[in-house]
Amino acid sequence: MRLTNIFNLGIKEFRSLMRDPIMLVLIAYAFTAAIYSAAAALPETLKNASIGIVDEDRSALSARIVSAFYPPYFNTPTLITPAEMDSQLDDGSITFALDIPPNFQRDILAGRHPAIQLNVDATRVSQAFTGAGYIQTIVATEVATFVQRYRAQPAPPVDLALRMRFNPTSNKSWFGAVVEVINQVTLLSIILTGAALIREREHGTIEHLLVMPVTPFEIMVSKIWAMAVVVTAATAIALFAVVQGLLGVPIQGSVTLFLAGTLMNLFSTTALGILLATVTRSMPQFALLTILVIMPLEILSGGSTPRESMPQIVQNIMLMAPTTHFVMLAQAILFRGAGFSVVWPQFLALGAIGALLFSIALFRFRKTIGEFG
Repeated sequence: MRLTNIFNLGIKEFRSLMRDPIMLVLIAYAFTAAIYSAAAALPETLKNASIGIVDEDRSALSARIVSAFYPPYFNTPTLITPAEMDSQLDDGSITFALDIPPNFQRDILAGRHPAIQLNVDATRVSQAFTGAGYIQTIVATEVATFVQRYRAQPAPPVDLALRMRFNPTSNKSWFGAVVEVINQVTLLSIILTGAALIREREHGTIEHLLVMPVTPFEIMVSKIWAMAVVVTAATAIALFAVVQGLLGVPIQGSVTLFLAGTLMNLFSTTALGILLATVTRSMPQFALLTILVIMPLEILSGGSTPRESMPQIVQNIMLMAPTTHFVMLAQAILFRGAGFSVVWPQFLALGAIGALLFSIALFRFRKTIGEFG
């Protein structure tokens, strides 16, 4: 009877979800448009930046520098005059203005160190810092290549052979897409399970469950497996339709193994959603508490920022969070093609964290049920 109760209560959760159009729209948006927009418009990615160049030298070297700027990082440069530079920066026509001074080529060949002025519209924060670094690298590379034609250069003692693995084009949207999938799995699993419990409390249906021959364990497990199925199915659709289809991100490893890891992570996050719902009394309170929990889980899990760059105490604390191990597992499987022999420690950690969160949530849930009884 326990399995029958768990199954029937889970079907009830599906029916409740199907009657909630807001939640259905949220799920559809989170696993389609949200993933695509987050990956295609990463703030640190430089794409189609507008640049104007003041060429006061009119030499072969300055022409070489002008021709080095091309899509997709920059739009085709616009040759402007010194008088036009300030006005175009003021009206936002260009983000970068590069001023090549007179006699630039002559000074370079004479061994001097002339300066090139770069003006940046810093109000466009997403492109200003990154673009300045790109421009400096491009100019330095073109000058070095040009100088090699006119004077002998000593051979470097070591030749560095660079090989970019897993992302040969350094396309940041590849990583952004997978990180956003992970974030949406965490967000939706907490919200769906917590909102389901609070919705029953607000609608008074929790009293109906109290008079039925079901236990708090069965009620809680039914909510967890039902919401886990919904989120896992949405994750699979997002991987094939959005990540691989629209964004063209190659997946190296087993999607089945990744979905198994997703289920292990959902065991933890859905239990966390129920736990948060038991310590709040209304949907607004639950929403505010969820924000305080989800933000650290997403920011400090290692998906957006490498864990190695965080203080050691933060790294140690975040080892108790399921998302930290889920990020490790997802990146190892989807990017590096790792098998279970590599990611089994993450599976084990997710199982242990899930069991702990489930036990705490079940204790709180029983206490909450007792208050209604």
